[in-house]
Amino acid sequence: MDSLKWLIMILWSCISCIMVLSLLLILGYYEVNFPLMGLTDSSIRTEKQVTLSPPLWEAPDLNLLPSNEEGEQIRYGRELISHTSQYLGPNGKVKKISNGMNCQNCHLGAGTFPYGNNFGLVANKYPVLRGRSGKIERIEDRVNDCFQRSLNGERLEENSNEMRAIVAYLKWLGKDVKPENSLLGLGRKSLQPLNRKADPVIGKTVFLKHCVECHGANGEGKMLDNNIEWEYPPLYGPDSYNTGAGQFRLSMFAAFVKYNMPFGTTFEYPVLTDEEAWDVAAYVNSLDRPQMDLSGDYHNLSYKPFDYPFGPYLDTFPESQHKFGPFKPIQEVIKTRVE
Repeated sequence: MDSLKWLIMILWSCISCIMVLSLLLILGYYEVNFPLMGLTDSSIRTEKQVTLSPPLWEAPDLNLLPSNEEGEQIRYGRELISHTSQYLGPNGKVKKISNGMNCQNCHLGAGTFPYGNNFGLVANKYPVLRGRSGKIERIEDRVNDCFQRSLNGERLEENSNEMRAIVAYLKWLGKDVKPENSLLGLGRKSLQPLNRKADPVIGKTVFLKHCVECHGANGEGKMLDNNIEWEYPPLYGPDSYNTGAGQFRLSMFAAFVKYNMPFGTTFEYPVLTDEEAWDVAAYVNSLDRPQMDLSGDYHNLSYKPFDYPFGPYLDTFPESQHKFGPFKPIQEVIKTRVE
């Protein structure tokens, strides 16, 4: 009888061990395949970044720059991108040629954030024939485009220390990016257009829900305590980008917002829906801002993007549709013309 009890106890212990092991295996499976059940947000992001294919572009390490003339020039270039207004803004200590915004207000993290308008592709892209100007442009030309349009200012002298430093920084950021590389995160991530026009009225609702904490109730922005730089840039008015800026094209603004805003958003974990991104872009770009003389843009009309909001065009769609959409009919006409 005692032997039977002993045998039953051994069998029960074995069954209990098997049950515990099975439970652990099940929990392990769910932990791997459904990480939201147990991992922190930062852990999830780390796992995502490790397994991305193709790999995610990462900017070179600034700390590895040599302590020589070349290294100092690159560091100065980053400083100018990060704190443009301190050096070249309305109260700039070098020159006063821009509106007070910093380059990194649009090129996040001094041009290093994945899909945050980063500079990873610049070194290998220029010189290039640009449809807007109809000319072969160098990096210096592209930098001055930003000064004149996004910063609503004047051209920076090409032989200045500041221009040379900015170009050195841009080239350094893209030094490991080759034309044949297939990397995630470079430049800007495109956004599929809506089947309807983007709605500024709905966009204002999105803005009031997600954007006012940083940019203010009316998009007026927020200055730093030094009263020289914007902590959060103005989205309208005399201190904002003008009508010639890339951000004034709805596709560019909507994509930027979708994968970067509200502040802290990443392309892996967007907060806004596609519709919200398009609508808030329509709202912001319907606000008053500086006007730029664009008579020199797109002499060859076939180069005009589908969402360039100023005529004339080769198609018969009105300016309002080129600005707010729906864009798919325009894209179909452009595709047919190209083919």
